[in-house]
Amino acid sequence: MKIEANSPEEYIEKVPQERKEAMQKLRSVILQNIPAGFEETMSYGMIGYVVPHSKYPDGYHCDPSLPLPFMNLASQKNYIAVYHSGVYANKKIHEWFIDEYKKQVGKKPDMGKSCIRLKNLDKIPYELIGELSSKITPDEWIATYENNVKNR
Repeated sequence: MKIEANSPEEYIEKVPQERKEAMQKLRSVILQNIPAGFEETMSYGMIGYVVPHSKYPDGYHCDPSLPLPFMNLASQKNYIAVYHSGVYANKKIHEWFIDEYKKQVGKKPDMGKSCIRLKNLDKIPYELIGELSSKITPDEWIATYENNVKNR
């Protein structure tokens, strides 16, 4: 489900009505918890949280004209997705997230490498997503990216 939008607010305005509240709440919890230095923007057709060029001039290795991506929030066809690069690149954070998700939701998360699929809107662990958002600073993400992702 591709949503054409020029801002996070416009994106949320265009998501299906039954997902608006959850998307607004997820965006809010991310903004309240994500460390200073990340910037909210539109990225790859989703709400994105990136390391801006002003902090990391090299940008994203796949396309240096783009800022370094870190997190995304999107309304997909059958679920809301939170993409978190730290879950993919940092084994310790990955294991922590899976354990905490099981404790809070009662089952393991439906995940891809960096994608957390939130299919049941009544069981979104907002506080956990907020805590996950706070786990990595921009400087830590840059170091992880340069050591583990950029040169793969």
